[in-house]
Amino acid sequence: MQKVPWRPVLDRRVQHFLDLIYVATEKDLKVRYKSSFLGYLWSIAHPLSLALVFYFAFKMIMKIKLEAYALFLITGLFPWQWLSNSVTYSTGVFLSNSSLIKKVNFPRSVLVFALVLQDMIHFAFAVPVIVLFKFVYGHPFHISWLYGLPLLLIVQFGLAFGIALMLASANLFFRDLERLTVILMTLLFYMTPVFYPEHLVPSHYRPFIVLNPMAPLIISWRNVLFTGNVNVTYLLASVGYSALAVLVGHKTYKRLSWKFAEVL
Repeated sequence: MQKVPWRPVLDRRVQHFLDLIYVATEKDLKVRYKSSFLGYLWSIAHPLSLALVFYFAFKMIMKIKLEAYALFLITGLFPWQWLSNSVTYSTGVFLSNSSLIKKVNFPRSVLVFALVLQDMIHFAFAVPVIVLFKFVYGHPFHISWLYGLPLLLIVQFGLAFGIALMLASANLFFRDLERLTVILMTLLFYMTPVFYPEHLVPSHYRPFIVLNPMAPLIISWRNVLFTGNVNVTYLLASVGYSALAVLVGHKTYKRLSWKFAEVL
C-alpha cells in the first residue's frame, strides 16, 4: 500500500492539539479547585441554591401547578449553568493568559476550548444529581437518554464554544464587552424557559421563543431529561444555532487572532 505523506504530519498535529487541550483543561480544573475543601460540590451548589429559591417563590408562595417542580428546575438550571459560565467567563480567557500567549506559539483557541470543556465536565458531574431527583420523584428513566444526552452535549458544546471564542477574541479590542455580556446573560436567563415551562409564555409571544438562541437548547434538555421526549423543531433550531455560533466564532477568531499579542 502506498504511504500517504501527509498522514504522519496530520497525526502529530492532532496529537499536539489534544495534548494542549488536556494540559489547559487540567490546569483550569486545578486552579478552580485549589485549596477548595468541598471541590466537586461547588459545581452543583449554585444551581441547587437557585432551584431552592425558585421552588420557594413559585411552588410554596405562588402555588404554581407543575408536577415535580424541583426536578423540573434542575433539568433547566444545570445545562444553563454550563452555558452561562462558558459564555460569561470566556471574555477574560485571553486576558488572564496574556503572558502565555506572548511567550508561546500555540493555537489560542485551545484556551477557550478548555474552558468550555471543563464546564461540560462539571455538567456531567451534575447528571447523577438529576438521576437522584428522578428516583426520589419516581420518574421513569427514558431510552431517549442514550441518544439524546450525547447529541445535546455536542450541540451545546458547539454553541458555547462558538459564542465563547467570538467574545474572547472581540473583548481584547472592546473591553466593555465583558460587562455587557454579564448584563445580557442575566436578561437572557429570564427570557429563557429555565424556571418556567414554555407553555406559560403568552401564545402571541410563543413563536418568538426560538429567536433566543439559548431557549431551544434549554427546552430540548428539559424535554429529554424530564419527560424523555424530543421536540424536533427545538432540536433543529439548537443545531442551527450551534453551527452558526461555531462559524461566526471561528471567523471572528481568525480575523483578530494575529493582533492578539499587540493588544495584550
